Amino acid sequence: MRTASPATPARVAKRLPGGAPRAAAPTPQPETTTITLAGQDVPVLKGGLYDRYRSNPPLSAIAAAAPDIDLRWFEQLKKERVDIGFESYSPNFYYRNSRVTAIYTADLDKLRELIPAEVRAHVRPIQVWPGRGLVALTAYTYRYCDNDSYEEIGLSVVTHKPHARNLGPLTLLGQSLTNDYWGYVLKLPVNTELARVRGVVGYNLPKWLTDIRYKETERSVVVEIFDARTGQVDVTLQTRKLAGLSSKVSMVRNSFTNVDRQGRLTTGYAVSRDLRHASSADAGSVALTLTAGSLSTYIKALKLGKLLRYDYVPEFQSALYAPQPL
Repeated sequence: MRTASPATPARVAKRLPGGAPRAAAPTPQPETTTITLAGQDVPVLKGGLYDRYRSNPPLSAIAAAAPDIDLRWFEQLKKERVDIGFESYSPNFYYRNSRVTAIYTADLDKLRELIPAEVRAHVRPIQVWPGRGLVALTAYTYRYCDNDSYEEIGLSVVTHKPHARNLGPLTLLGQSLTNDYWGYVLKLPVNTELARVRGVVGYNLPKWLTDIRYKETERSVVVEIFDARTGQVDVTLQTRKLAGLSSKVSMVRNSFTNVDRQGRLTTGYAVSRDLRHASSADAGSVALTLTAGSLSTYIKALKLGKLLRYDYVPEFQSALYAPQPL
């Protein structure tokens, strides 16, 4: 893990024949329209999936727009109309996506402190060795989903399942063997207002809107998270593209516990169908650069230690289910 001073994003410029710089042409922005969601004005992609179908597009529309996507798994899943602070459908479908996850040890007392008491009465951080728990830092890029497309960064405490015994490493081993993971979400920045409003109102998640830039090189995935207040680069996560990808389909369930707007304990979960994936415990697979930004400062307080595991998943599909009372 590295720390650095805040940096201003580089500007791209071209040269005129006489040598004078000429500003690069701005990237055309997609046209948006404004909808009302949970009493809030929200810009969405005009003519996009959410504008047309509000989380319930027919799979025939997906097949027509993206014929290369395998939709057989989604055909087995049934959507239900739900009220989650606004009318929606559960589960929400994510058709083509990528993610990278770095799991670090962290200060156990700090993790306990960050989980609200009413949640901590039912779930607690898993202790992997004395004084150390685990956090997962995940960068998602949702290239095509019911919410169109967006980027998201998840920072979560790894916990045991509600009402189950917390046996430390044995609990962690059990979750790993069954691909059934539990956590408490600490931070969840996103880069579209639609994702923010849906997440905060509908799923009780700690989302805020900020710039997130995802790019790939020949050998790595680089994700920059910007500070919403200063506009400067806050956190940079650079991970290695692992060789030897498995194409064996792996089903992974990630569940979270939190508190809804009425103060009730709730749980929600996502099921992921990992199509290409690989993992590593090599610390050189991940470089986390922190600055003086707000998210960096928060992460520093967790006192991250050893990288326990890195997951590289360049292709997966997912279904996110609406939260239910615990």
